[in-house]
Amino acid sequence: MRFSPFGNRDQLSCMLLVCVLAMPGAVLAQGKPKPSDIYMYKGADRDQRVLEGARKEGTVALYTSLNLKDSVPITEAFEKKYPGVKVALWRASSEKVVQRALTEARAGRFTPDVFETNGPEMDIFYREKLLDEFYSPAFKDLPPAAFPKHRHWAADRFNFFVLGYNTNLVKPDEVPNSYADLLKPRWAGKVGLEASDVDWFGSVVKGMGEEQGLAYFRKLADSRPQLRTGHTLIAELLASGEIPLAASVYNHNIERLIKKGAPVRWKPLEPAFGRPNGIGVAKNAPHPHAGLLFVDFMLSRAGQELIKKRNRVPSSNAVDSPLNKFKYQMIDPAMVLDESEKWEKLWSEMFLKGAKIEKEKE
Repeated sequence: MRFSPFGNRDQLSCMLLVCVLAMPGAVLAQGKPKPSDIYMYKGADRDQRVLEGARKEGTVALYTSLNLKDSVPITEAFEKKYPGVKVALWRASSEKVVQRALTEARAGRFTPDVFETNGPEMDIFYREKLLDEFYSPAFKDLPPAAFPKHRHWAADRFNFFVLGYNTNLVKPDEVPNSYADLLKPRWAGKVGLEASDVDWFGSVVKGMGEEQGLAYFRKLADSRPQLRTGHTLIAELLASGEIPLAASVYNHNIERLIKKGAPVRWKPLEPAFGRPNGIGVAKNAPHPHAGLLFVDFMLSRAGQELIKKRNRVPSSNAVDSPLNKFKYQMIDPAMVLDESEKWEKLWSEMFLKGAKIEKEKE
């Protein structure tokens, strides 16, 4: 039987399809690579592919809560390193970043390529299926603490909660060495607390053992600590001498003040906790190559050095920083999301007389 292409279209279609699939590098009309294919690619030409794709896309859209005085110099350095790839930066508080991204996604609009914000908010994106798992060569330099179990984002920086003190008001032999030392009578009414540090509170309680931890914080509440909203404010009050001690300051805020000549120092108290700030690629990114290139940059040694230069705590072990040279644990973002009602209620009852918790303005 002779084959007639005009008489048997199904056979012709099958033969053409086989020929197309057999062609090296052939891409079907509907075969545009999915972002997930790009994100997890580990071939030898991986970096070249990402860069070439990013240059074709030309733009990366970044949603971040990192303040502009820090995020703008970092994005400018990225654009200088990769000419032709521009960063469309949108910065707001972590809460507003989440609100905007969810609102857009539910309306079927997918604008961002990259999210960069607090760990719990990054986990919200994961739960809402807005993130995709990815691979970066920089992963080899990150500690295990930088990754959540699901690995859909990675920490690019840490916020560590430490004891801060004014060196003019606290003598060297008086500096507390433990949380218990904060309960000494001399510090009654003189210890500062950030009024919204519920995740730190819950983590320390669990670190101590819940029964013992809650008993400790009840005693601390009885000592009349001074509550203020804002970690930057707490650090500035230490520097001005308005409060001699603060139990939960960010060590990078203290370091910035030290460089300005302020009479302040910090030290970790065990158990010491950090809050991860993460970065990840959007599942429906309009510019997946550019998004992955930017994430690579942020997690690379060059990007991490920039984070260090901004007096923040880099997550990478490839960058030497005095801000992470102590034993620490990470606050679990899943705990923050799943147990927030419990810990907020306890915190409010102990320290705020039942009042609503006013979150820090980032």
